[in-house]
Amino acid sequence: MDRKAEIREKALKDMQHSEVLMRDGHFDYGNGYHGRVYLNPHQLFRHPSTIWRVAQDLIDLLPAELIEQTQVVAGPATGGALLAHTIAGLLDSRRSLTHPACSFAPFNVDCNPGAPASRTAGLALRPFYQREIAGKRVLLVDDIRNTGGTLAKCAALVKEAGGAVLATAQICDRGEATVDLGVPNVALVDYPAPENYKAADCPLCKAGTPVTRF
Repeated sequence: MDRKAEIREKALKDMQHSEVLMRDGHFDYGNGYHGRVYLNPHQLFRHPSTIWRVAQDLIDLLPAELIEQTQVVAGPATGGALLAHTIAGLLDSRRSLTHPACSFAPFNVDCNPGAPASRTAGLALRPFYQREIAGKRVLLVDDIRNTGGTLAKCAALVKEAGGAVLATAQICDRGEATVDLGVPNVALVDYPAPENYKAADCPLCKAGTPVTRF
């Protein structure tokens, strides 16, 4: 087994052991679907050292040229933004002291449609970060990739701000991506999830299984 495979295998075991990856529940994903598997961001970010270790492992899987070329790491609130902030700081530790510092940019949930910000289908990029991204090479990250729709929305905001997406990365890829951004994607863990169900047709609901709360 090569080193990258070892990193992925250990990461999967660690996340299952720490209940970051929950595999036997009844989860409401908040998008009209229910399912049995959930990446628990509360457990993931409960201890800062956990996300620091996960970010280190993810960086170990990134191609060397991507580490060198990335100028901004960006991600959607909350989990993706925290991961992006951590990776941006750690990338500098992998590069020479003369290398320009890596920047960070968060995509916020668009709760204020009247505010001056670039926005795409529920996500917004504040003017400050639009200026930070303009003309820069961007690594997009998130805690989990389902259909890839969230990363696609982020990529559209990067393009609108004048930046260029180099690649995408996430902690867990559920193997359900329906959107191809045309750039490399790197996942720390590939975990094809069991079938999701429309809330109205959910067999767990019909069986009386309560929704998992935390």
